[in-house]
Amino acid sequence: MAPIIQSLLDTDLYKFTMLQVVLHKFPQTHSVYHFRCRNLQDTVYPLVDILDDLNEQLDHLCTLQFKEDELLYLRSLRFLKSDFVDYLELFQLKRRFIKAGIDSEGRLDIWVEGPMVQAMMFEIFVLALVNELYFRRIRSDEVFLEGQRRLDAKVELLKHYTEVQGSDEPPFLVSDFGTRRRYSFAWQKHVIQAFNQAAPEIFRGTSNVLIAKELGLTPIGTMAHEFLQAFQALDVRLRNFQKSALETWVQEYRGDLGIALTDVVGMDAFLKDFDLYFAKLFDGLRHDSGDPYEWGDKAYAHYKKLKIDSKTKMLTFSDGLDLEKAWSLHNYFKDRFQVSFGIGTNLTNDMGQTPLNIVLKLVECNGQSVAKISDSPGKTMTDNDTFLAYLRQVFEIPESA
Repeated sequence: MAPIIQSLLDTDLYKFTMLQVVLHKFPQTHSVYHFRCRNLQDTVYPLVDILDDLNEQLDHLCTLQFKEDELLYLRSLRFLKSDFVDYLELFQLKRRFIKAGIDSEGRLDIWVEGPMVQAMMFEIFVLALVNELYFRRIRSDEVFLEGQRRLDAKVELLKHYTEVQGSDEPPFLVSDFGTRRRYSFAWQKHVIQAFNQAAPEIFRGTSNVLIAKELGLTPIGTMAHEFLQAFQALDVRLRNFQKSALETWVQEYRGDLGIALTDVVGMDAFLKDFDLYFAKLFDGLRHDSGDPYEWGDKAYAHYKKLKIDSKTKMLTFSDGLDLEKAWSLHNYFKDRFQVSFGIGTNLTNDMGQTPLNIVLKLVECNGQSVAKISDSPGKTMTDNDTFLAYLRQVFEIPESA
């Protein structure tokens, strides 16, 4: 079978930005990641059917190294430091750190366990592989025709938004965040090209570093949940893990990559830690769970309380969006904030087939459990209910949250 992942750049930018901090600040950290499919009941056939092909693809993935032109490209990104790119020149994923098999209930089971400077880089590759292998088996000409029809409709909608948006109005900004849930690499690139060609003033880039490089677009991303979760198990009081993570980020990037993720233990608990110091240092916030309108209103009230002009701050929305939802949110918040949108599955896997809702999440760090208490209950993730209950207690989060 031909390799699906053909470049180590074929991942999201935030994998590099987080890895750089891990390498510089806590390189000895050990981590465990676990795969989960949140909508197993919707699959056309059992995911275990792709197991042999997945293991073959993982074998190939672990032979890849960064090419010279890829390293040059990474060096051109001002926030990536030269010693970090030197590390990437030697980088190769190790097969012994990832195992794909079948769990006790007959489901596809994927575990990554090893040094965080290795393990964290598997995530996007693994999710992209599972997606592409799964959809390959139910591919047809009709699927591509339907996908193209839906893409054409989105392009027309983008053009419409371009026309109705006044030149003196805050810009409507959309990016691709769909690598992890894509139908295939080729389809993701096709969608990005279509959006960029149709509305370059709206489409601002992609999280996929390889596609950004190939198409001359801006690579976009800052941090993910795993970065903040890791601090739950590092040498800080649990109550202070968010502050410690944000402070470490600031020390590493000193003004670059200034969008903070808010929903590792929920927006309310985040805002208690996001004091005047952080509110001034960070450019804005990213929404990834819970009601986006309620979340944005809370952000506005918080900045107002701190006497910060919210129009100088960016809200980035990235939870289950399509263009219509993004446009509605843009119009609601545009007079109070700068606003941008990262659209994932609806861009890169809208083919008329039910997308997989799959994740590969950090569940353990340095031998201790870590957890995410999402503002959307279905997104809460841990392998240790006792630790989850303790985390709720520390941050005063009710069981229903």
